[in-house]
Amino acid sequence: MVENKLKVTEHSRDVAGLRYVYPVISRRAGGVSVGINLNTNNACNWRCIYCQVPDLKLGTAPPVDLALLEKELRGFLDELLNGEFMRTRVPEEARRITDIALSGNGEPTSAAEFSQVIELIGNLKHELALPEHIKLLLITNGSLLQREIVQQGLRQMAQLNGEVWFKLDRGSEQGMARINDTRTSLDKVRENLIAAIACCPNTWLQTCWFALDGNSPSLQDEDDYLKILQDLLQLGVKPKGVMLYGIARTSMQPEAPRLNALPVEEMELFAKRIRELGVTVKVVE
Repeated sequence: MVENKLKVTEHSRDVAGLRYVYPVISRRAGGVSVGINLNTNNACNWRCIYCQVPDLKLGTAPPVDLALLEKELRGFLDELLNGEFMRTRVPEEARRITDIALSGNGEPTSAAEFSQVIELIGNLKHELALPEHIKLLLITNGSLLQREIVQQGLRQMAQLNGEVWFKLDRGSEQGMARINDTRTSLDKVRENLIAAIACCPNTWLQTCWFALDGNSPSLQDEDDYLKILQDLLQLGVKPKGVMLYGIARTSMQPEAPRLNALPVEEMELFAKRIRELGVTVKVVE
């Protein structure tokens, strides 16, 4: 292993030399996040224009080698807890395990073994007696939440201090087509978000807010987003909160030169409008 320190701006999947497991310093979680990449083929059913995955292609996760995943995760968690990795590779202020995160190089819920993976992680958390504060995270675009196998996994997550980060970058079909390169309907987004919250109440919206072609998101973009939240709240459905974040890592998509981070002041102004609805917001630059 190379002995350079991990950085929040680098989320390389091969840092630990493993197939499925990789560590990152999470700016949103504030420590070491143990990532699990089920999409080892760099395939996703969306193509977000800010995505940092190189050679991204349209598709789903390949079959998961559950035995190898278990071996890698057990070994790496033991290294973090008892080995030298924290001391030699992690900045002192971030030397804590914050979570085990299903994220990686595509949509993790596209894996046929998704619920088995959740069960595997739960068994390891128990076997290794991991502290309760170490969360199990699912970072998802939410597009497959209508599937029973995915909902089963989310219900299991709810028993494991689980937390879902459900992508919602724009609140209109035109906005999602522009930012996420998807034709997903707003009705499907609402239905899947309601399902996520029902299965795992600790569900956050994760929203990437940035300038495109030098233009900040418009007032209409903000209004569209707020309308989705208002509709949910009227139904008595409330997400845990909104994680509003900017661009910290370089996009690997063709649109990369067209993207720019927003001043934190702009982010906070939008966050204020969300908070006025009674929804918690975390702003991460």
